[in-house]
Amino acid sequence: MASISSLGIGSGVLTSDLVDQLVEAERAPTDARLTQKTTEAEALISAYGTLRSAVTELRLPMQMLSSQENLTAFSASSSNEDIGVTVDSATASRGTYSVEVTSLAGAQALASRDVFADRDSTSVGQGTLTLSVGDNTVDVVIDDSNDTLQGLANAINDADAGVSAGVIDTGNGFQLVFSADESGTTNAVSISVSGDSEGTATDHQGLSRFAFNTSMDADSGLQETITATDAVMSINGVEITRSSNSFENVIDGLSFNIAETGSSVINVEQDYESVADRVQGFVDQFNALQSTIDGLAGYNADAGVGGLLTGDSTVRSIQNQLRDVLTRIVPGLENSSVRSLADVGVTTDFETGGLELDRDTFIEQLKANPDDVTALFAEQGRTTDSQVEFVRSGLDTVPGTYAINVTQAATQGRVAGDTALADGVVIDGTNDSIEFMVDGSTNFSIQLTQQTYATAEELVAEIQSKINSSPPLNAAGQSVKVDLDQSGALRFTSGSYGSSSNVSLVWAEGGNDLGISAKTGTVGLDVAGTIGGEVAEGDGQVLYLGSGVGGASGLQVRILGDQTGSRGSITFIEGIAERTADLVTSFVGEDGALDSRTVSLNQQLVDIAESQAELEIRIEAYRERLVSQFSAADSLISQLNSTRDYVTQQFEALLSSNSN
Repeated sequence: MASISSLGIGSGVLTSDLVDQLVEAERAPTDARLTQKTTEAEALISAYGTLRSAVTELRLPMQMLSSQENLTAFSASSSNEDIGVTVDSATASRGTYSVEVTSLAGAQALASRDVFADRDSTSVGQGTLTLSVGDNTVDVVIDDSNDTLQGLANAINDADAGVSAGVIDTGNGFQLVFSADESGTTNAVSISVSGDSEGTATDHQGLSRFAFNTSMDADSGLQETITATDAVMSINGVEITRSSNSFENVIDGLSFNIAETGSSVINVEQDYESVADRVQGFVDQFNALQSTIDGLAGYNADAGVGGLLTGDSTVRSIQNQLRDVLTRIVPGLENSSVRSLADVGVTTDFETGGLELDRDTFIEQLKANPDDVTALFAEQGRTTDSQVEFVRSGLDTVPGTYAINVTQAATQGRVAGDTALADGVVIDGTNDSIEFMVDGSTNFSIQLTQQTYATAEELVAEIQSKINSSPPLNAAGQSVKVDLDQSGALRFTSGSYGSSSNVSLVWAEGGNDLGISAKTGTVGLDVAGTIGGEVAEGDGQVLYLGSGVGGASGLQVRILGDQTGSRGSITFIEGIAERTADLVTSFVGEDGALDSRTVSLNQQLVDIAESQAELEIRIEAYRERLVSQFSAADSLISQLNSTRDYVTQQFEALLSSNSN
């Protein structure tokens, strides 16, 4: 078969240019159709991406409004800028408080009484320093490797004992200084010495020059240059002490940061303007979405041109579902003072499809009917029993009223002493330590103040005070209550409820004096019962239904108190913001309406690419067929031309011979 470059040699007509023209004529209609489909699909994908972004932007303001604390926002002000206050709207309430700060928290600082000639060569003595800060005790060994002032400072800093050390050049020699890492009296430093290579632990020779005990400051090897202090403030005459200058949640929802002593008046008021701002944010974002939809799916009557998504069923569905939620009477609020957005001043402009907010009407309704306005936007559970609290709903919880029945109330884990606690107990170095394990996760110990306690109640108060100030317990967010049981024995009760709640006595030094001994406590019980007639699960005081269990699926309530039997009912109301946020998630989430359309269009692009590949294969086959056919025809024409030339020659020869 002739090559494409040799076509036309025989005929002068069936050339490669003709093949190219015929191939292009064959390709053009299909190629144009596939190109147009590609352009349309890519334009639609871009349009749906723009719509998806606009719809997604609506979710954030609606999530803000679906939170109850954002609808009952509070602001707090202080008349003294050195006494700062912050507010947590979830737990705050209106009020005015008189605050007096009498002391700031400070960290303890110590310095060596002796001055050393050199920081890197002068020996300080060898042995063991025991550093105690709060409940943390660390041993620091000084030997040949670090027997210098700087070596001692480095060893202390590496020990992570809650105290830092450094060397100061006084100009007349070097002194070692210590500073507690944390402020407050509970973080004061105590240092003892053992195995002193140059004398006894108290003779101020060798390492004993670095011993310190607050109660024996004058006889200690170190001197206290700054005394550890607690921050002390009174609120409406009630004194409160903290180890730092931050007072968190001393009043529900209020925290203080103090910079100077002094007095202040704290005002806590509901911030209606902030709530109105959040509603305005939702209105603005909805109007931005409506504007985006108008641009993509609107119709310009003057130009007679529609948008790329004009008449699109997905767009219509999104608009209809949003309009239905935003204009409906919220189920559960049919008989309330506030039933719909229109009741709080949010109305629809039927010409543009956008929303408008009458700010004055909204604030007026928020002041008059705060509970109903909250339910209008956020999810809410209204219980008939004051000791039943709504915790949360699930994704599938259906608005409605559900009966609650408790078959077992939640209990707290606890441990009790062996015998009654007597009056006049003497606490000394033989019986001042108790170690606990709380909720199976937190181990901590306390050290009681050594003195004589006239009554059992005084000793209970001391134990409770030490437990309350335990850093490990506070860090874990746990608590233990101490009281006397009916027999007068010490009883320790976990602050938590349920099967993970427990208190165990790990070790009690001289426990016989306190009537206690090491023992494992009794584990608490989880609440049990039904919600809406369905058997629920319990986690501490929280009674809940798993997913797919009736209309109350996912509903959670907290059961307080110890009453069993019927505990009334809960009416679950799903506010507009909560429902809208869920709708937006369903639109833009996996397998949502917009996701499905985008997936379908991307599949179209894949199909188009496959069709283009198939077209190329078909066109290549067509080209090869043309070349083959043209080559055969060209060869035949060439043969015919040769025959013609031969016949012409013979005819001319014959004519020439006849003429002769």
